[in-house]
Amino acid sequence: MSPVHRAEGEISAIGRTTEILKTFRDSPGVLSAAALVRRTGMAKTTVHRMLDDLVRVGLLERDGKDFRLGLLLFEIGESVPRQRNLREAARRHLSALREATGHNVGLCVLDGFEVVYLDVFRGDDGPRLPQQIGGRWPAHASCSGKAILAHSAHPDSARPEALKAFTDNTITDPAELDRELDRVRRRGVAFDRQEAIRGIVGAAAPIFGPDGTVLGSVSISGMAGRINLTRIDAAVRTTAVSISGDLSRAQSVVRPVLQRR
Repeated sequence: MSPVHRAEGEISAIGRTTEILKTFRDSPGVLSAAALVRRTGMAKTTVHRMLDDLVRVGLLERDGKDFRLGLLLFEIGESVPRQRNLREAARRHLSALREATGHNVGLCVLDGFEVVYLDVFRGDDGPRLPQQIGGRWPAHASCSGKAILAHSAHPDSARPEALKAFTDNTITDPAELDRELDRVRRRGVAFDRQEAIRGIVGAAAPIFGPDGTVLGSVSISGMAGRINLTRIDAAVRTTAVSISGDLSRAQSVVRPVLQRR
């Protein structure tokens, strides 16, 4: 049972529903009822009752004797304005970047101290990485996360007390992370030097909204030795600037229309 779990009686129905749905984030996509009981730490009868309710309302779907996330969750997610607008503005630029470089390209936003992938474009010769749409990764061990943290108003607000190491190159010292974020701010791009996954390197640049607030980041990643970080530096920054520009132009078009109504 996760140490964050409280006694079942202290968790509301919404809280229990959230715990069940969150369990699918780090799963292969399909889970059995027994796996959900084990992962949530909730009583078997409670889990089975809630699974029936979640299937009935469309938040989960049955896959034989197992369960997977339902289409309703996808529909709700697509309705979130920030993610939808950013993803729509970025899509053609991400596709062009992937075609130009042949590497994996991603679009991320920050949630707490983790990045969430809104879009992933796989390069033809790119490595098969665990990142997927909707997937998460700790921000300190990600070029995408560092690119956003460097320009966030309160980068320390959700920082955990201990920074987890994923490889020998992961930055786990808070003071060193602060120095790294300062370097990212100065050069306008963040690098991943095998800090998330051994053998994988990457670069990411921040995407800004019309008001100058950082909204997310665009990244390129590939196998060490097959990708030149100094050469993709300019490409990833140019893509981020283009997406930021499209967002600003879209806002400038919407504002006069709203004013006329």
